[in-house]
Amino acid sequence: MRLMQLRNLTVTAIFSVFTLSACTLFAPYRIDIRQGNDVDDAMLAQVKPGMTREQVRFALGSPLVADAFHSDRWDYVYRFKAGNGNKIQQRAVSVFFVGDKLVRIEADIVLPENGEAPKPVTRMIEVPKEKS
Repeated sequence: MRLMQLRNLTVTAIFSVFTLSACTLFAPYRIDIRQGNDVDDAMLAQVKPGMTREQVRFALGSPLVADAFHSDRWDYVYRFKAGNGNKIQQRAVSVFFVGDKLVRIEADIVLPENGEAPKPVTRMIEVPKEKS
């Protein structure tokens, strides 16, 4: 009887160790989190000083932060966090108006010297025709 209890206790302990160790070996799936306005350099290249608020809103979208105390400043903030936690990316763009006209842009996105948007990478994919 005592031997059987010891055997049951040993089996339970081994089972518990393997069960708990599996929790640390396999991490749960975590999704990528994207927050804010994803303003890229191509979108930013479309915005020029002298544009109206509506034109800027059309080019960049609605601002994430429209401060009631600074109505002449719109902030576009974007944050990306990979599900595995290895990659965190954050960008910020601020546009400033005087009256209804855009006067300056502050961004952590660097545009080329000529102010033009970089050429997008285009790939041609040929789909084979179905055999009849």
